[in-house]
Amino acid sequence: MNPTNNPKKMFLEIVKQLRQLITEENVAVGGKLPSERELAERLQVGRSTVREALRSLELLGLIETRRGEGTFLSDYRKHRLVEVLSTFILQESKSKEDVHTTRHALEKDAIHTISNSKRLYELHIWDAFKEKLIVEEIIREDIIREIIIISNNRLGLKIWFLLKQFAGEPYLENMSLEEKSHWIQLLTAMQNGEEHQAISLYNEWLLLINRGDV
Repeated sequence: MNPTNNPKKMFLEIVKQLRQLITEENVAVGGKLPSERELAERLQVGRSTVREALRSLELLGLIETRRGEGTFLSDYRKHRLVEVLSTFILQESKSKEDVHTTRHALEKDAIHTISNSKRLYELHIWDAFKEKLIVEEIIREDIIREIIIISNNRLGLKIWFLLKQFAGEPYLENMSLEEKSHWIQLLTAMQNGEEHQAISLYNEWLLLINRGDV
């Protein structure tokens, strides 16, 4: 495989190569895949890039990593819906706009779930997040990931992790002071069960980072 300087294309190519390898070598369900080192050598890429691709396939339920044993092919028939979704998402022709739209929908759904669940919006973690926003640097992606995890949408979380590969740099940057103010208000709205206000603040935050005003 010819290496590329584009991390997104490299990730897609590695996933494609991994799937071809599984097919061509007729790896059966439960069969062991080559090690990270061997895959990196065969695909001529760094081990960290291979590790990211394997992690995404594992989150989709297509492979299983056993500590001290290696990586094995899962029974994909148990994950038919996830497999169909992953095949659709991993096409190179998939537009960045559609990827972002899908990711935003998952994030809004998590906000909706928490805002409408007294058990979830009364968790002490929200106060901890607000305090962290005041006194520490925080990466945009970190707080969103925790919101999705707490919403307990496991399928959504698997898809969100996969979409993370396509999200680009904006989500990996630290929040500005203006963003932090938005998120403190957003978390407060969630804690008060004010879904519409929380979603509105989320949309305003997206406009801020899309315009590059932060």
